[in-house]
Amino acid sequence: MLALLQAMWAVADDGAAGPEEKGMSYMPQVHGVIRSRWEMETETGDNRFEVRNARLALSGNVIPAIDYLVQTDLCEQGKIKILDAWGGVKLAEGLKIRAGQFLMPIGIEPLRAPAAYIFANRAFIGKQMCAARGVGAEVAYVVPSALPVTVKGAVFNPSSVADHDVWSHSPAFSASALWQIRSVGLNVGYQSAVPEAGRTNIADAAVIFKSGRWNVEAEYMYKHYTHGYSRPAHGYSVFGNYWLPLRAGELNRLSFQGRFDGMTAHCAGELESDGSLAVSQPARNRITVGATIGCFRQKVHADLRLDYEKYFYHHDAVAAAGQGDKVVVEFVVSF
Repeated sequence: MLALLQAMWAVADDGAAGPEEKGMSYMPQVHGVIRSRWEMETETGDNRFEVRNARLALSGNVIPAIDYLVQTDLCEQGKIKILDAWGGVKLAEGLKIRAGQFLMPIGIEPLRAPAAYIFANRAFIGKQMCAARGVGAEVAYVVPSALPVTVKGAVFNPSSVADHDVWSHSPAFSASALWQIRSVGLNVGYQSAVPEAGRTNIADAAVIFKSGRWNVEAEYMYKHYTHGYSRPAHGYSVFGNYWLPLRAGELNRLSFQGRFDGMTAHCAGELESDGSLAVSQPARNRITVGATIGCFRQKVHADLRLDYEKYFYHHDAVAAAGQGDKVVVEFVVSF
């Protein structure tokens, strides 16, 4: 606490000359993303329109060392959700804490925002396997070195973000580390949470390659259930994305994507009579191919995306509605 007060006092003194001399604006910034889509299952012909996201975010600085973010989704498949609400303090160069509601620091796919999606639908590890958002506090530190390393550690309520009023003896926690070696990033993470009836522990490792027009990622997630509630679950995703400059009116970028992802049987929900968790997501693999054409203007962009998803279910599993082979056409506006 003393270090926090000293940091705020020092920043207040430095900022006495006014924001103009610092070159910083204290006006709140508004960001958002709207994802509208049409999708059709190729085997049955069933189709639908939906607004997948209509997110609005308000962010800014109180003083140079203190920032904040409030983000809500006004139409996540027809539902309104409060996603993020946090304030952060920079204690020293490379050292920052924040508290509130935000994404738990684990993995790459679970933390990717809708404005940065490469495919219309997230990989299984980011959508089905990992409960990524919590209410708590986080410490982040960038280790000064020739090869930058960003380390994060956080503690959270074990209950859902929909209920902040629950008292608990055993919290959830999460940690990650990212090494950046030129065009290659190596990320590892660990999470212990209670998204279902029992505690689960997740280990995650990912490799990211970005160079020129290429973006390639590979990620693996292992989920362990305590007290033998269920067999461990494994998830994996590998994708590549290649973009080309385009000159067609306002359209200036064309990209092509391919992904292979999958997971073993995933369990969630209430305990069965025998003390085990029910299988909520059957084992399956998926191949996704797609193309995206868009208009990029710095932080503002619009994309028209076409994806085809081919599913491969294990054993005698039956695909739920919307979880079979399908075509997705999506229009994304991000600002």
